[in-house]
Order: sequence, then structure tokens, then C-alpha cells
Amino acid sequence: MAPALLAFWPVRILVDYRPALKERTGVGEYVHELAAALARRLEGGDRLVLFTSSWADRPSADLAVGWPRTEVLDRRWPVRPLTYGWNRLSWPPVELLAGPADIVHSPAPLLIPARRARQVITVHDLDFLAHPERASAEMRRDYPALVRKHSALASLVVVNSEDTARAVQRELAVTPNRIVLCRPGAPSWIGRPSPATPPDGGYVLFVGSLEPRKNLGVLLDAWERLTRSEPALPRLRVVGGVKPGGEEWVRRMSEPPLAGRVDYIGYVDAVGRRALYAGARILVLPSLHEGFGLPVLEAMALGVPVITSDRGALPEVAGDAGVTVKADDAAGLAAAIAGLLADPAKAAQMSRRGVELAATFNWDTAAAALYDAYRRLLAA
Repeated sequence: MAPALLAFWPVRILVDYRPALKERTGVGEYVHELAAALARRLEGGDRLVLFTSSWADRPSADLAVGWPRTEVLDRRWPVRPLTYGWNRLSWPPVELLAGPADIVHSPAPLLIPARRARQVITVHDLDFLAHPERASAEMRRDYPALVRKHSALASLVVVNSEDTARAVQRELAVTPNRIVLCRPGAPSWIGRPSPATPPDGGYVLFVGSLEPRKNLGVLLDAWERLTRSEPALPRLRVVGGVKPGGEEWVRRMSEPPLAGRVDYIGYVDAVGRRALYAGARILVLPSLHEGFGLPVLEAMALGVPVITSDRGALPEVAGDAGVTVKADDAAGLAAAIAGLLADPAKAAQMSRRGVELAATFNWDTAAAALYDAYRRLLAA
């Protein structure tokens, strides 16, 4: 294990836990699991602080139960004013809200202002630079304008994939010695990746927020093609909360020719997602860009074959266990789905290989890299 950060005094590491307060989608899941693994790595008197702040939402009472050397610090500051102050005004310094810290780690690509703490940011992807129209309102307002300045000032830049690391070097001119690769592992609710037999009567599954970048429209186009050519087509099950830009997809799923052939479920928490994967024959994630693509890893860890797009980090995550298609090719996606549904032997082979590959992604490895980077940062 890594030694304590500094031998002579305890180190206080503050992680902004706010993205995991409510629906733990991709970023929230990343923050939660990486923090949990980091807590297991700490030695000596080093402490981890999970900082939350919201007017309405509170962390669960058992959030850090069983986490070594960890405290939850909950403040009743409204999210939007605090985020605006931090992003645009560099105020208030986090020490005013949370006390002294040696390292303050932002889950976003923008700094959390601090008086003396070393500042760390996280870049999950840079899609907002090339396509700000696909980003949320807050991201459109702040990220493209500020990310280059903030990444230049950050002591460390944490990334989730090799693809994102290359983008950070290319687009933000961050040198490799300041980049820390922390690839996600399978979520704790999955446990150890394990083989499964795809159910004959199962459905095809999509998991992801309904927002433009997830490219659900091309899957719905493919599904319309399949309804005309595949009489024994299983149902398509769509899982994810609706974000701005996704409302039209919800309407489309409720009307012919997709009505009665597509089930829109909405957001499902971790406990429910395990059951969803258990009933799936295939996961399809045709995103226009992903910095990682956690549903792909979740599916592989549970033995579900994966069809995904050729964009961002998705080919890196799926590797030789998945089928990749062009993100804008509805006909190609339809053919890939039909082909895999008709070939149980190939599906079983993909399932076994997916489990093997998923086992190489590990949160403890990611936390060890991060803890070591913190140690080197403070020692310098």
C-alpha cells in the first residue's frame, strides 16, 4: 500500500461529493466509488472529507458507514449560487465552508477555490468544447470559457480513460506529469464480475440519461427498421432520466410505430439496475461521445453482450468483447443487433470475454494511483 501522504502530520483531503447526492448517474457513480476506494487506501492520520452542499438534498445517514478515516460534511448552501460563486467569482474559498484542507478535489473540470489547499480537478470528457449545444445550461455557461484557465492552474488533472487523457493533452495543453489516470471499476453493487447466460426471452437494453450526447435517436431509428424486418423482435427497454433535449425521444417512444415495442422506464437506482441487466440479452449504447461509458462496463461485468459506438472511449472500454458501429449509422446498428440476436453462440462468447475484460478495471487500482499522486504532490 502507499505510505501515508506525509510522515509528520495528518493530511485532510476534501472531495466534493455533490454529484452523488441524488441520482448517481455516471459522474455521481464515479465520485462515490472512487471516494470509497480512496478511503480504504488511507494510512496514518490522513483523513477524507466528503463535502456536500444543498438547500434541499441531504446525504444518506449511512453514507460513510464502514469507510475508514472518513467524515461527511454537509452544508445547507443552495447548489446553484455556490457553483456560480466558485466558477465565476472564485469565492468563497472552500475553507470558509469546510475548514482547513491540504487537498481539495473537484469532480468537475473547474477548480474549487481554496486559500492554501492544493487544487485537483476531474475531466470526464471534453465534448462540451466541440459541442456546447449538447451540454447542460451550466456547462455551456462556464466550462468552455473557463476550462483552459482552470486546468492550467490545477495541481493535478484526474481523467477516466486514455482517450480523455489524450484529449486533455491535446485540447488543454496539460503536460502528462500532471495527469492522473483513474479508470472506473465495476460498481460495488455488482461485486466481482461473473459469467451469465443471456436469457432467451430477454430484452435489448439502453442505459443512460436521455440527453443529446447519448444518441438514443439513432437506436430508435434502428428499432423502427427492425420492427419491419424482424417478426420475433424482443422489446427494447430504455432506462434513464430525461434531461433537456431528450423530451422528444420520450414522446416518440409512446407513439406508433414504437408504442408497444419500447418500454421507457426512467431513472433506476443501483439496486434496480442489477435486475435490469439480469433480464437483458444485449446492452446497446450508441453515444456520440463518452469519456468512459460506465454502462458498458456494468453490462460486461454482469455478462451482458455489448453493442456500442465507435466514438470517444467506448471502443477502449468495450475492447474485443464488444461490437462497435458508427454512431450515425442506424442501418448498421440495426444489422448488428439483429445479427447478435440470431447468434446465441457469439453472444455467449461475448459474454465470457466481457467478464474477463471487466475484471481488469478496478477501483482500488484507480484509488492507489490517485493516493500516490496526492502524496507526490504534497511531497513536492
